[in-house]
Amino acid sequence: MKTFFIGNLEIGGSLPLVIPEIGINHNGSLETAKEMVLSAHRAGARLIKHQTHIVEDEMSAEARKVIPGNADISIYDVMAQSALSEEEEQELKDYTESLGMVFLSTPFSRAAADRLERFGVKAYKIGSGELNNYPLIDHIAGFGKPMIVSTGMNDIPAIAAAVDILEKHGADYALLHTTNLYPTAPSQIRLGAMQALMREFPHVPVGLSDHSLNNNACISAMALGAKVVERHYTDRMDRTGPDIICSMDEQVLGELLLAAKEVPQMLGGEKKALPEEKVTIDFAFATVVTIRPITAGEPFTKENIWVKRPGTGPIRAEHYEELLGRRAAQNIPNDTHVSWDMIGE
Repeated sequence: MKTFFIGNLEIGGSLPLVIPEIGINHNGSLETAKEMVLSAHRAGARLIKHQTHIVEDEMSAEARKVIPGNADISIYDVMAQSALSEEEEQELKDYTESLGMVFLSTPFSRAAADRLERFGVKAYKIGSGELNNYPLIDHIAGFGKPMIVSTGMNDIPAIAAAVDILEKHGADYALLHTTNLYPTAPSQIRLGAMQALMREFPHVPVGLSDHSLNNNACISAMALGAKVVERHYTDRMDRTGPDIICSMDEQVLGELLLAAKEVPQMLGGEKKALPEEKVTIDFAFATVVTIRPITAGEPFTKENIWVKRPGTGPIRAEHYEELLGRRAAQNIPNDTHVSWDMIGE
């Protein structure tokens, strides 16, 4: 699998990248956005993802008639109320980077992409709705920056067409499976679709952008090999906004970041005892023990030998049946762990 870097963050390496997305959760307030960035930094996040909306370039007037499933006003009004000005977003980027974090954003239009390029961002996130916006994909890929591309609501042929554009530009990129429902029910997450991306694009880092109510989907995705996981983020769950319900807060982000370190360590391995388990084997396993005195020449039977802890005896319980009917080579006291040299021919 090809790996690449966004700043000092490796994509596709041994540890999955966790992306907390503040998106539009700040409702157009720069100060709230900064509070969310600082909160994510406290939790241990190494980057933050924003959304860049320049509404007049992003949507026509018809968008005033379209109400999304997670809001009660038009999508035009949602984005108009949530958009930061160029000066405000530049300040947010500078603030994020002052904390040692990478600033990542999703441009929803050509003007938004051009703004981010003026900012000198290190990479671009592509939203699911833009995956099949091939003119925009082509425009952004032309910047020559890494791209993390969500693929929700699109099938493999549509994704392959976008991949062709990325490959044409020689872009470094990752693909994220997404279900674009807010929130997403467990039965709608479909990690099998993420695995389908892994099979179809085996050279590409693949992950999950999740909109469910907890970390279970992201942790499960990491266990299946996801290299990137993304969830919406807010500093407080009592804030209002269409994406708050499927966001994580500081504590939950911290838990997801810990999982991103621990889950990869849990993968792989062989089904055999670890050397470190010897201390447990010594007391937990059973070995063959006499349950009454046995004289030399006497056959071993179920009435004079049995299996008991600890596991420090010479003959483990798995060999018990092999001893029955054989004869003692010597006198053996009661409650003695039987050894092979005590057994005659």
